[in-house]
Amino acid sequence: MTELRPLLPEGLETWYRQELCTAFPPCEQKPLSAIRELMDQGRYELLGLYDGPLLQGYATLWSCPEYPGYVLLDYLGVTAARRNGGLGGTLLALLRERFRDGSVLIVEAEAPDSGGPAEERPLRERRLSFYRRNGCTPVYLSFNCGLLCQVFVLGEAPVDLDTLQKAHRAIYGPARTDVVIDPPPDASPELPYWMEE
Repeated sequence: MTELRPLLPEGLETWYRQELCTAFPPCEQKPLSAIRELMDQGRYELLGLYDGPLLQGYATLWSCPEYPGYVLLDYLGVTAARRNGGLGGTLLALLRERFRDGSVLIVEAEAPDSGGPAEERPLRERRLSFYRRNGCTPVYLSFNCGLLCQVFVLGEAPVDLDTLQKAHRAIYGPARTDVVIDPPPDASPELPYWMEE
């Protein structure tokens, strides 16, 4: 039986090297030190999808005290051996159950014309379809990690999009100048600080 539970702190470095760094491009690989710092502040949670002791997938949740009730799904992934078996949908269903109290789960995924490699456009479109199929509602666009992203919420979109956008931006904090919520059409995304030379 699969269950979603916190990843033990001693497994953080292994998860980072074996999962995050192999499944996400460098521009999206937040430094492990930044993740540890956010965890120490109580703003970041790493959940594992387990079948007994076996990690099958993961979801990381990022929040800020100024906007309780708003949470960013920072990373969602399924281990390489278990991909394409429906576990991503299982993860989102378990997250929907976890946030049934009315909290808003913010989800980001690369837009089709994100600025990423052209040959990866079909993968981006599949990812966007995955989120729509699993109950996510598109709400606006953002820049993040040097890419144009489609922003979703899990479930119905809240009526107050202004507060949603403010909460989304506040979660990242002022140091993340690469994050722009609802960017103007003529703007270009910046790379995150860990990609700067």
